[in-house]
Amino acid sequence: MLPLRTLSAFAALAACALAAEQPVNAPLLPLDDLRAGQRGEVWTVFSGTEPEPFAVEVTGVVRNALGPGKSMILCRLTDPRVQNMGAVAGMSGSPLYVDGRLAGALSYQVQRFETVRYAGFTPAADLVEVQAKAAAADSSNAHPVAPATPAPGAPSTPAPPDTRRVQSAPDSAFRALQPVFTLSGLSPAVAEIFAPQFAALGLATTALGGNAQSSFGTAAAAGSGSLNTPPSTPNSPTAPAVPLRPGGAVSVALATGDILLAGTGTVSRLDGPRITAFGHPMLSLGEVDLPLCAAEIVTILPSNMQSSKIANTGAVIGTISQDRLSAVSGTLGPGPAMVAVEVRVRPLRGEPRTLRFAVARQTQLTPVIVAAGITQAILGTNDAGFTHGFRLRSEIVFPASAPLTTDTLHAGTQGFQQGLNAFALDLAATLQNPFAKQFPDRVAFTVEPLAENPTVTFDRFQLSRTTVRPGETVQATLAWRDWQGAAHHQTIDLPIDRAWAGRTLEVLLAPGRVLDDLTGHPRTLAAAQLRSFPAYLAALRDDRPTDGLFLALLEKADLLTDQIEITAETPGSIERIARTADETRFKKLDSHVALAEHRVLQGKLANIVLRRPLRVVE
Repeated sequence: MLPLRTLSAFAALAACALAAEQPVNAPLLPLDDLRAGQRGEVWTVFSGTEPEPFAVEVTGVVRNALGPGKSMILCRLTDPRVQNMGAVAGMSGSPLYVDGRLAGALSYQVQRFETVRYAGFTPAADLVEVQAKAAAADSSNAHPVAPATPAPGAPSTPAPPDTRRVQSAPDSAFRALQPVFTLSGLSPAVAEIFAPQFAALGLATTALGGNAQSSFGTAAAAGSGSLNTPPSTPNSPTAPAVPLRPGGAVSVALATGDILLAGTGTVSRLDGPRITAFGHPMLSLGEVDLPLCAAEIVTILPSNMQSSKIANTGAVIGTISQDRLSAVSGTLGPGPAMVAVEVRVRPLRGEPRTLRFAVARQTQLTPVIVAAGITQAILGTNDAGFTHGFRLRSEIVFPASAPLTTDTLHAGTQGFQQGLNAFALDLAATLQNPFAKQFPDRVAFTVEPLAENPTVTFDRFQLSRTTVRPGETVQATLAWRDWQGAAHHQTIDLPIDRAWAGRTLEVLLAPGRVLDDLTGHPRTLAAAQLRSFPAYLAALRDDRPTDGLFLALLEKADLLTDQIEITAETPGSIERIARTADETRFKKLDSHVALAEHRVLQGKLANIVLRRPLRVVE
C-alpha cells in the first residue's frame, strides 16, 4: 500500500491532468443542466501569470441564494492543494468548466469550521448579464474600442453613491470572497492611519503588495516608485507580456503611480475586447470608470480564516465600467480618465521631493486616497519634520474653469490630522456638489514644514477710546505671546469715515472664517443659494484666508443675498419683489457689514473672537 502522502501527490497530478489544455471560447452551461456529482475544473493562477486547473465536484445548485433569480452553484473542492486552504481571496472570478462548458465563476467562500472545503460559484448566465451592461454602457459612452457583439441585456441604471460591498451577513455560512486590495507606496504607518477610512468604504487593505511593471513593460500610470519620476498617462494601454485569458490574474485599480491601490481577482470570461471578472462585486459601485490592470501572483498565504493571494499590479490594460452583484466587467484597451495628483514637499533643508499618482474618479474614494497621498508625502520621507506644523498650498483644476487655490497653516502634530481631515471633507463636498458631476483634471499640493509653531495666545485687545467723532482715528492695541512665551505687540490706526456719523459699530478681532460667517458668507452653502457649478467655485474662492486675524469695523445690517452676491439695506419693495419671485434664491439675513477690515498676524494662528463696542458721535 502506498503511503498517504504519495496518494495525495498522485491525486494532485490527476487533478491537473483533468484537462490537457484550457477550453477556448467555451460555450455556456445552463444552470438546469448541472447535476450533483459532475466533475469540473477551475482555472486560476497559483503563482506567476499562468493559469492552472484544480478539480472540484458539483454538489448542487442553491436556488435564490443571493436573492430572487440569483442562485449559487455549490462545489466541493477535491484538489488537495485547495482543500487544505479553501477558497482564496484573489481567486474571485476563476472560471468553472464542466464538460468543456463554462458553468460559472468562483465567488463565495462556504466554510467555517468544516473539515471538507466547499465554495460557491456565480452562474455563467449572471456573468453574461453584467457583460451586457458593460457593452451597453460602452455604447452609450462611445468608448473608442474595437466593436464586439454584445450579449443581450438592458442598459444599466446608475447605482446609489454607496461604497459598501453587497455580501451576506458576517455570521452567514457563505460570504463573497473579498478582493485583495493591496497598497503600494504607502508606509505601514500611513496605511495604519487610513485603515479605518478604507474599511468604512469597504476596502479591506493589506500593505503587502507591489508594482509589477518590470514584468509587464512600462506600466501606464503605474509610476516608478521614485518620488521624482512622473507616471505615464493612465490612458495609454500596455499589453501584458502573457496573453490574457480566463483564469488569469487582473487588478482593478483605484490609484496608480507612486501610490498604488488595487483589488486583485481573476478573469472569468473574455468575449473579444469585453472582459468579465471577480464573480461578485468589488465595492458595489454600479457604473464606474476604473483602470483594469495586468497582475502577477507572488504566492498564496494560507489561513484557516481567509487564505489570500499576494499580487503585484502591472500596466493599465483596459477600463472597468460595471461593478455589480455578479461580477465586474469592462473593456480591454485604453484606461479611463483619472485625477492627476502631485504632492511636492519642500523641506527646510535639502531638495524638494515630489510624489505623483493618479486617482480614480469616484466621489467617496477620491478624497480619502488623495489625503493618503498627502500624508505619505509628509510622513513617508526622511526629510519630514512637522513637529511645529506645516503650510499646505493646493491648486485644484476643473475643466474649463480657473483653478481653485487654498493656502492653509496647521500647527503642531495634532494640526496635521485636523488639517488633513478638513481638506478631505472640503474636497468631498466639492465632488458631491448638487450642481454638476465634476471631477478635477489635476490636483497639486505643496507642503512646507514650519520652522516654528505658528500658534499665538492673546494677552490684550484694547481700543484707545470707545466714543469717537467722524474724521478722527482710533488706535487698536494688540498684545500676544508666541509659542515660546515671548511677548509682542502692535498698534493699528482705524480711521473713522465721516459717513459713519451717528452709528454704533463693533470692532472685531477674529479669524477669517468667523468674519465670513458674520458678514453673510458662510463656508457651508445651501444648494438653494446657488444656481451653477461655476457659481459654487466662485463662492469658494471668496473665502478669506485661514491664517492670521482680521481686525474689522462691523455694523449690523439687513442683507439680501442673491446666490453669492450680497446687498445691504435693500429697499423693502425690491426685497419683497425678489423674494416673491424666487424665495429659495433670494434670502434676507440679519447680519453685519464690514465697513473696513485689516488683516494682521499673517502666518500665525489664534483661535479667538474678541469684540469691542465703538460709538461714532456727531
